[in-house]
Amino acid sequence: MLDRLPFLIGLRYVRAKRRNHFISFISLTSMLGLMLGVAVLILVLSVMNGFDHELRTRVLGMVPHTRIEAQGGMTDWKALAERLEKRDYVIGAAPFVQQQGMFSSEGRTQGAMVNGIQPDYESKVSIIDEHMTRGSLDDLAPGEWHVVLGDLLARNLGVGVGDRVTLLVPEASITPGGVFPRLKRFTVSGIFKVGADLDANLAYANIQDMQTLGRLGDSVEGLRLELDDLFQAGPVTRAIVNDLGSGYRGVDWTYTHGNLFQAIQMEKRMIGLLLMVIVAVAAFNIVSTLVMVVTDKHADIAILRTIGAKPGTIMRIFMVQGMAIGIIGIVVGVLLGVVLALSVSDLIAWFEALTGIHFLDPNVYFISYLPSQLQWSDVGIIVGSAFVLTFLSTLYPAWRAARIQPAEVLRYE
Repeated sequence: MLDRLPFLIGLRYVRAKRRNHFISFISLTSMLGLMLGVAVLILVLSVMNGFDHELRTRVLGMVPHTRIEAQGGMTDWKALAERLEKRDYVIGAAPFVQQQGMFSSEGRTQGAMVNGIQPDYESKVSIIDEHMTRGSLDDLAPGEWHVVLGDLLARNLGVGVGDRVTLLVPEASITPGGVFPRLKRFTVSGIFKVGADLDANLAYANIQDMQTLGRLGDSVEGLRLELDDLFQAGPVTRAIVNDLGSGYRGVDWTYTHGNLFQAIQMEKRMIGLLLMVIVAVAAFNIVSTLVMVVTDKHADIAILRTIGAKPGTIMRIFMVQGMAIGIIGIVVGVLLGVVLALSVSDLIAWFEALTGIHFLDPNVYFISYLPSQLQWSDVGIIVGSAFVLTFLSTLYPAWRAARIQPAEVLRYE
């Protein structure tokens, strides 16, 4: 019976109606603080995981993991592509020609990067096929001068499928009439949408059309490679360049989007630490709650000591009470946090549709919606940390209760 005594009395102190309502208020505040701290920590880390996942799957799905370029262009790209695809880590290779330019249509202008691609190769290195909202990459036939625009780029230009746009490239053509910028009319044959800033500054055309526009002949700028592990892009790129010898250079995704990925990782760690401080403050509020309970229960403690309860038993009583308060707050916080993490994207989308307010402007942020990805490993770390902090917060009040001398207390009762 004595073994069960700490649990019975400790749980009774949690649910009993105390004469001192202030103690009850402090106890409830501690419980609510733990609940909100755990819930917010799960929610925020899930959103950070969502941004990390979207960066990997969407942005890095459109951006090449690595590029192999040759000085003066590359004419034997097919043989080199077959050779590189046989290497470890390399999934696919596709040729490219890039041209920075400016599109114009009926007085509207918008700068963009135009990628000249081979449509039947592009699916090996890009996820654009999965995000075509209108048209298809197969419509980019050589000599047709078709172009596929990002959704925001098309909206900024006010064009749709079938409309014509003019591409101005920063290269001058010398004619008898003078020096003129190079212009070419394209027909919009498709629109893609990945939900990132790429929608506003990226377009695709057939590689032969871009070779003609850039006067490159049969050469391409290089090969885009898709790797099975994007975090091996640096070593793989260096190994390929070393094998190919001089005249080749490699550029992996860490040079173009590595800072963004590192920023997200750092923000996740820092925000996690800051929010864990909130959980720690809520957990250590239990200290003040238990100290006041110990003071309020001096007489009860003295009576228990006189009937044979040992100091360790008294100590466990108040540890059980503190842990019960903490566990209830942690469990409710986990349930609330998980529900919010799984539904926050839909809730924000609903609120944006209701109010017309767009929280993440795609012209500013690389993702235009709030992603969320719940990872149970994060939940486990949060629960474990909150549990440890709660346990530590019960030790001092329980130790004070165990030191109470029954003779001194009962002398004044």
